[in-house]
Amino acid sequence: MTELAPDAGYRKNRKLKTALLQHKPLSASGLSERLFGLLFSGLVYPQIWEDPAVDIDAMALAPGHRIVTIGSGGCNMLAYLSRSPARIDVVDLNPHHIALNRLKLAVFRHMPSHADVVRFLSGQVTVTNRQTYELFIEPKLDAATQQYWSSRDLFGRRRIGVFNRNIYRTGLLGRFITLGHVMARLHGVDPREFAETRSMREQRQFFDTRIAPLFDRPLIRWMTSRKASLFGLGIPPQQFDELASLSDGKSLAPVLRQRLEKLTCHFPLRDNYFAWQAFARRYPLPHEGSLPDYLAEANYERIRDNSTNVAVHHANFTELLAGKPANSVDRFVLLDAQDWMTDAQLNALWSEISRTATDGAIVIFRTAAEASILEGRVSGAVLDLWDYDRDRSRALGARDRSAIYGGFHIYRKKG
Repeated sequence: MTELAPDAGYRKNRKLKTALLQHKPLSASGLSERLFGLLFSGLVYPQIWEDPAVDIDAMALAPGHRIVTIGSGGCNMLAYLSRSPARIDVVDLNPHHIALNRLKLAVFRHMPSHADVVRFLSGQVTVTNRQTYELFIEPKLDAATQQYWSSRDLFGRRRIGVFNRNIYRTGLLGRFITLGHVMARLHGVDPREFAETRSMREQRQFFDTRIAPLFDRPLIRWMTSRKASLFGLGIPPQQFDELASLSDGKSLAPVLRQRLEKLTCHFPLRDNYFAWQAFARRYPLPHEGSLPDYLAEANYERIRDNSTNVAVHHANFTELLAGKPANSVDRFVLLDAQDWMTDAQLNALWSEISRTATDGAIVIFRTAAEASILEGRVSGAVLDLWDYDRDRSRALGARDRSAIYGGFHIYRKKG
């Protein structure tokens, strides 16, 4: 696949522009799409906001499976490696995500120990991580990834220095969460205090008395009615319209309130690292709770040993599948990418998925709203090749600790 220099920018990223742009430049929708594209062309997700534990259960992931997945922050791909798949092809249209995925793989391959991996990737402030990178990782990277992490950010700092600080506070989403904290504090609420709760009862009380009332404040309702103000969540214009239709058609405040209620109240804080990132801006310390599964010591050796079974591509999903032989993929992970697609793009994607899928292959994806977006948009002849597991989709969607999405969907190829 053709590589794209990380600093090429949105204007030269034809793959991203093709995926995003659906309206004329001078229309309101076209301007929104182009603004989102400019924001999305930088690092967006330092970590994923889809729960890999749910993915693994939904896919019944087992040794020998061949997977194609969207990369995003890379945590999902690493978690899948703990199940010893035969191959994972990672695709992403964002070159910053490509560099991050390749770096995370190299950390597992070349760091001396599990403790070193956790120290580097857990986001704790560690001023020696840059030196550790230069000693163990940098000499082993491909030239493009090495160049990326050696290049300078907008402040003139080498990009790799972000691992001396807390990478999870960076990127488009990290900055959006910072803005959310600022807005909450302007209204007298410090979200970091949620980390002091010690029971689900206290979590519920914190939400009901501190978080929920914020969504009735005029400023927050105004902000959540503006598409551009929510681009930091990675919500493109198409997803905004879909989410707004679930409430009053104007503001996402009711929807966001509902999703935050799930994040804060439906899972014990100790077991939900997504809530730690949202409220404490970090992962929990060992005495506070659990790290993501890919950083668990029990999974370390399998992930390290299987890390050579991954290839990371700057490509879109359909493009990658078009180069694969028929009946060659067992599992497909689409994240929420289909929410952005036109009917023509969806049909091209599912034609390639159906061609390359083995009998019994499983596709999983998430949607901003609750319903699957395929019915009525993808050709009936193609969808007839697949069974939709509605009940299991709902059950596993309820277990997704990130609480970002409205729907989780599982399709299995008939055979």
